[in-house]
Amino acid sequence: MKKIFTNLLLALPISLFGQTAEIKIDVDRKIAEIDPKIYGVFMEPIHFKGDRMGLPDSVDFNTLYGTLYDPKSSLADENGFRKDYIDAMKELKITNMRWPGGNFLMGYDWKDGIGPKENRPKRINLAWGGVDNNHVGTDEWFALNKAIGSENVVCVNLGLGSILDACYWVEYCNYKKGTYYSDLRAKNGHPEPYNVKIWDLGNEVDGYPWELGHKSIEEYSRIGREAAKALKSVDKDIQLVASGSSCYENSPWIDWNRKVLSSFGDLINYISIHRYWEKSDDYYNYMGQSAMDFEEKIKVTANEIENVRVMKGLKNPIYISVDEWGIMSKNTLSVLPIAQSFNSFIRHADVVKMANFTMLTSLLNTDKEKGTYKSPLFYIFKSFSNNCLGSSVDTYVKCETFNTPLYKDIPYLDVTTVYSKETNTTYINVINRHKDKTITTNIVSNSGEFTGKAEASLVAGNILDETFTYDKQSQYVPVAKEIKAEKNKITYTFPAHSFTQIKVRMKK
Repeated sequence: MKKIFTNLLLALPISLFGQTAEIKIDVDRKIAEIDPKIYGVFMEPIHFKGDRMGLPDSVDFNTLYGTLYDPKSSLADENGFRKDYIDAMKELKITNMRWPGGNFLMGYDWKDGIGPKENRPKRINLAWGGVDNNHVGTDEWFALNKAIGSENVVCVNLGLGSILDACYWVEYCNYKKGTYYSDLRAKNGHPEPYNVKIWDLGNEVDGYPWELGHKSIEEYSRIGREAAKALKSVDKDIQLVASGSSCYENSPWIDWNRKVLSSFGDLINYISIHRYWEKSDDYYNYMGQSAMDFEEKIKVTANEIENVRVMKGLKNPIYISVDEWGIMSKNTLSVLPIAQSFNSFIRHADVVKMANFTMLTSLLNTDKEKGTYKSPLFYIFKSFSNNCLGSSVDTYVKCETFNTPLYKDIPYLDVTTVYSKETNTTYINVINRHKDKTITTNIVSNSGEFTGKAEASLVAGNILDETFTYDKQSQYVPVAKEIKAEKNKITYTFPAHSFTQIKVRMKK
């Protein structure tokens, strides 16, 4: 029986614009290679409690403990982590995980999370409330990454913590042997160093008033440079991520990023961006305004990197790490922002070289009675992480547009193209942002002909605010259908409020 989800799409009436839209792709015009590290996740132990959220007190759960880490569960592996989450991350081909925070980080002492679990101190989770028993610490995080097959990205506490403690952490993780903390790692059952390559210098350090140990730009410019110097004294080969601004509203965020880059840009490899999709009761504000804001934050930061590189004569390349991003929603309306965010990363593949979705556990939905399941959000992520590797290439889009209070002439079609030279395969990622209308589009290749059979995979919802459910999970699996490709042209009608990924081979 055909999927109901797909049937809904096929039943949508064709209501076209006045003219056929056009997409032109040129695989010879490469923007940059896509860095697989954009397919990362972020994880921290956030404690949600009803009285902190304005919800009934019965709401009391942790994003890590009792969720991802649950030694009592029949699904737990030998390290206490749930295999349903691990298997899902392997299916998504997650490349890296940023931990242990997040806001949690800035009040965290990593030394509380090593050694025998029964001896680890219980601490108040200063950022989120509740008590942390520290049963998931450094060695456990590494075990989780090993199970997934992903790289560790470790954040050091430059809030309430000290530079010296951060140095000791690098020593514990990376120094081979013969020092106090490297030998302590061996004593704890891990004689070989973990060789963590990427380290974050704090989290949302400009985040007044929510961040523990908030710093002014002058303070962070000083401590960031000194921390970078000190950490590289322990391991000269590590790469560092500076804490870019996360405080955009009524804040001089551009000045923050410029000052960080000017102060210690010569010592870093990335500057971070954190951005979450803004909620709005208006569909087009939600769909368009946040998309343009996302683009703006990337483009402005990229320009600042280039300006400071010239001004300071920097020799080391600096990239953007969007190491927290996402959408806090569990319905079909949340599908398109995920696809649009990935399109932004791909479109700016020359500068966005790492990204971490918030958070690992959000990529599976949970029914309290029946367990976890894969929603359209999971399949959107998989469409990109499994297929969109290779070159981001130039894509021209001509279609009708819409306006929001802050941005004008936003195209209804958001499109990126990814080309793999090894397989001569092209993936065309198309979001139709129109709420009600389908858009018929001519897709034209300017650098070769399409060959063989083309496939279109759809992920879309007929009812935008319909909440995902366990019982409908079979309807969420994308179904690929064959479409006609004639020489260098494909004509396709994109359903309203949908994401479509077209796969086609090229002959040059």
